[in-house]
Amino acid sequence: MPAYDFYFTRLTYESGDWDVDIRMPSNVLNSLVEYTTLKVDPVERIVALSDPKMLEAPFCYLAGHKLVQFTSAERKNFERYVRGGGFVFVDDCNHDIDGLFAKSFEAEVARIFGLKALHKIPNNHPLYSAFFNFDGPPNTGMELNGWGDDLVHDYLKAVEFGGRIRLLYSNKDYGCEWDYDFRNKRWLAIDNTRFAVNIIQYALGA
Repeated sequence: MPAYDFYFTRLTYESGDWDVDIRMPSNVLNSLVEYTTLKVDPVERIVALSDPKMLEAPFCYLAGHKLVQFTSAERKNFERYVRGGGFVFVDDCNHDIDGLFAKSFEAEVARIFGLKALHKIPNNHPLYSAFFNFDGPPNTGMELNGWGDDLVHDYLKAVEFGGRIRLLYSNKDYGCEWDYDFRNKRWLAIDNTRFAVNIIQYALGA
């Protein structure tokens, strides 16, 4: 097997729907090749959250629209991965009126890490200058009602250990924003996957 600096791991889970934004990983991986010198595995890896193999991944992605209710095995691996120095990006794709994904996922985070573990990160956090410079989380055309409050939020949330983000949580539906037809990328005035490059570079230690 060739040596890679990075490979993209999507986590499956038994509740809800994890298989969203199918083209997003390939678009993000292409941007890493285009903008960085990382040796990138071009193939998305799909691994069950309950599978111990996910603990080896440098970066994990978890998303969906519906109820999130981890099994005991999923919960155990999620906690072990985050506390052990892994990095997981959780993206809320929910567009309904009650913020079901957000409410159920945040309840899982509170159950695992405590009520105050998930908190807003400031818009001058190193995440926003890990590669490209941003003045906060880029807005998307997809954030409609992720937390059930009819607001577009100017922040992301995170769980941190040792002064580093280990769980980055968004309700902006970046996955859908990045799930474009790559053949039409040349028509984008500003490549909307640049923030994904920041997230991954930060996850890798930037």
